[in-house]
Amino acid sequence: MTKRLPQLPTAPKTDVDAEETPYRTHRRFDRAARLFTEPGLHRLMGARVLVIGMGGVGSFAAEALSRSAVGHLVLIDFDDICVTNNNRQLHALKGEVGKRKVDVMAERLRRIHPTGEVEPIASFYAAETSDALLTGHIDYVVDAIDNIKAKCHLIATCYARRIPLVTSMGSAARLDPTQVKVADLVKTRGDAMAKNVRKKLKKDYGIPATGTKPLGIHAVFSEEEALVPAPVSYDEGQGFRCVCPNGDNGLHTCDRRARIEGSAGFVTGTFGLTCASVVVRELIAQPECAHPS
Repeated sequence: MTKRLPQLPTAPKTDVDAEETPYRTHRRFDRAARLFTEPGLHRLMGARVLVIGMGGVGSFAAEALSRSAVGHLVLIDFDDICVTNNNRQLHALKGEVGKRKVDVMAERLRRIHPTGEVEPIASFYAAETSDALLTGHIDYVVDAIDNIKAKCHLIATCYARRIPLVTSMGSAARLDPTQVKVADLVKTRGDAMAKNVRKKLKKDYGIPATGTKPLGIHAVFSEEEALVPAPVSYDEGQGFRCVCPNGDNGLHTCDRRARIEGSAGFVTGTFGLTCASVVVRELIAQPECAHPS
């Protein structure tokens, strides 16, 4: 017997009520439901997804997931908004510099999905914080961390605990978003970060990431050759100088980097949107969510 879905509320005569009515919520995601199917939309509304790293990749991933009706988003990042984030991060707007990335992003997402839950956590993901952050039921994790040590710990932890994860590799120093791909982590090519991640996973965690057998870990990467950063006049020949509002906080400072890579929002954003696509497609890949042929 075919299972019948509950009837959706009929449209009110006017839809100007300040409260979020069931009808308004449904219409808010009307186009998503027509693509994901109603069972698929219900699945997403009941999902809890963690996005770790709220930069040029993570902010786009989080917003795409919110606009796809994901009902519970956990945003994790320790950093404050810097003026240099402006070219690639959705929360970087005039008047927001110095505020916590997760707090500003959470407010943005609550306006997109008013009935959804958004949980901002101002924390750096590391071995010491992992247990406290990876708690409760987790349907999916988006890894948008740019610190190799932290990234590998997260990947290894999710791999061991069988938590579904999509990881973003190097998105900086590229200009061509059409070269962004998705593959199992062992199948990535032309990406220096992915190569370093695979080596560290094998060396530090015993994960056979340098072999040919798929790990079941989705990786978003670019086949484009990375470009060398160009100097700018205000460096005055002294190289990049950090202007981050939280400065050297023991976790991050631009001054410690060997060099500061250039980046383009249309590439980092493509990485984030692709990560969100992986999550949505995986969550609705169930028989009851099948799209009509």
